[in-house]
Amino acid sequence: MTIEEAIKELKKVNLEMQIENEGEYDKKTTIVKEQLPKKEIRVYEGTKIIVKY
Repeated sequence: MTIEEAIKELKKVNLEMQIENEGEYDKKTTIVKEQLPKKEIRVYEGTKIIVKY
């Protein structure tokens, strides 16, 4: 999924995103390669999900 899609999905469940990589990227085309915590882990509302592209 793209960064833009991930942001929308996380907002639906009251979570935030932190992007780990440095440098420029396009939200509409850059694909998320990894996330922490993994999708199977339960987290509290407001938790920051760390993503790498």
